[in-house]
Amino acid sequence: MATQTKTRTTAQTKRRSTAAKKASAGRTTTQRKVSATKASATRKRASARRKAQTTRAAASRRNSTASGTATRAASAASTRVSAEATRLEAFALQAERAVLIPVGAALIARDSVVENVKPFTKLSSVEGELKRFERRGTTARNQVEREAKRTRTRVERLLRRNRRTFQSAGRDFERGAEKLVAQAL
Repeated sequence: MATQTKTRTTAQTKRRSTAAKKASAGRTTTQRKVSATKASATRKRASARRKAQTTRAAASRRNSTASGTATRAASAASTRVSAEATRLEAFALQAERAVLIPVGAALIARDSVVENVKPFTKLSSVEGELKRFERRGTTARNQVEREAKRTRTRVERLLRRNRRTFQSAGRDFERGAEKLVAQAL
């Protein structure tokens, strides 16, 4: 039973690794590890299946010794066991990820709480923070007031322009009406 090993050229390897990089973009290390482990298990199962088929075919094709057939069958069975073990490893990685995500989230939340509480441990730092908040509030109020004043000025300017336009149009209409009345008389 001769096994063939496929060799890839450098271009094929580069293409594949680029495709693998694109496929794994945005995925965590654990997700990539799980995918790789699953793929490895799939390859091992396929290899075990091929070995078993080869063993059955060899036994039916020729009158080989029982020990040779048994050896090949044992090899195929061990490959199947190894494939299932790899599959269990992938499942364990996923379960570990399910546990680690909430733990990590809780630790990040704890870190941010500790970081936010630090400034309030001394009276002087509390006073400094309050002054900072007051300055920020004053800045925001002044910004709102300036924006309101700009808006009011813009609206007043628009109203004055529209009033002039309507008064001019009204005067033009009145003059036109007076001409028509003068012509009619």
